[in-house]
Amino acid sequence: MITQNIAHTISESIVDTVGNTPLVKLNKINRHANFNLYGKLEAANPAGSIKDRTSLFILQKALADGRIKNGDTVIESSSGNMAVGLAQACLYFDLNLIVVVDPKLNSHTEKILRTYGVRIEKVTKPKQDGGYLGARLEKVQHLLATIPNSFWSNQYGNQNNPLTHHQTMTEIMDALHGKLDYLFVATSTCGTLMGCADFIVKNNLDTKIIAVDAVGSVLFGGPPLKRLIPGHGAGVPSQFLDTNRIYDQVYVDDVDCARGCWSLLEKEAILCGGSSGGMISAVEKYSKNIKADSNCALFLCDRGERYLDTIYNTEWLLKELPESRNAFTPLGGWQVA
Repeated sequence: MITQNIAHTISESIVDTVGNTPLVKLNKINRHANFNLYGKLEAANPAGSIKDRTSLFILQKALADGRIKNGDTVIESSSGNMAVGLAQACLYFDLNLIVVVDPKLNSHTEKILRTYGVRIEKVTKPKQDGGYLGARLEKVQHLLATIPNSFWSNQYGNQNNPLTHHQTMTEIMDALHGKLDYLFVATSTCGTLMGCADFIVKNNLDTKIIAVDAVGSVLFGGPPLKRLIPGHGAGVPSQFLDTNRIYDQVYVDDVDCARGCWSLLEKEAILCGGSSGGMISAVEKYSKNIKADSNCALFLCDRGERYLDTIYNTEWLLKELPESRNAFTPLGGWQVA
């Protein structure tokens, strides 16, 4: 029997279990590297992702400031994780929730949202300038104008989004005793990215922050392209992004994300989502630039169960990302029933 010296505490509520997630050393996937690699296991949050932190912090601040009260309606645009985080927190705080989604919402996440009692509004056509995200944001504005006592949590512009991750950074720095040389962060709203970057600047840390963006995202000026895996990258510019605070950036495509996910599963037995796989691939691409004996960290942003029909489904991969066949081999091979 394995025993550990762990202080067992009782949480007063489910929302009190958000945060203080484990930092896991990724020994097997990083076996041949000359630096240390750690994953912040955000899948350990109660609703399953790093967005549990963001949704809870935004709602707590809005409740404290009187901008919302029990019985009001929260509205958000989300490709998945923010919606689920809000679903749990809204249910706990007796708030109604409407999420605006697009066709990239996977069926598993939709089932979770409906189980929480969330009202789902779907947009079906992307805007010519702004893609599906632009269409979702336009729908949000319409709902705000027509629904009384509604509040936009606005993960894209609410400053409490990046402020959330000062606490996340505190946890990482405490675990590593202040020595973090590189931090890889997936882009989306850029709230996590800039919250971490702001913490680094304000505390005069030597940590180099590496943005991991999706091929087809416009965040760093690239052309908008079709992307299949949600959760990272964006079709419109970020309201938070300050490139002066980013040390470097790495692009990953959908195949990189899938390859990273399968590698993480096979070597570390960790089942995570697409952006986590993207960061694993980004570290591999960037490894030649990392100094020996460095401490590197990345976010394992969410649970892989929500991707069982896509990234972890070999039939889907061969149909939607046929180049995967030559890029990696999933556990069990490419046998398709």
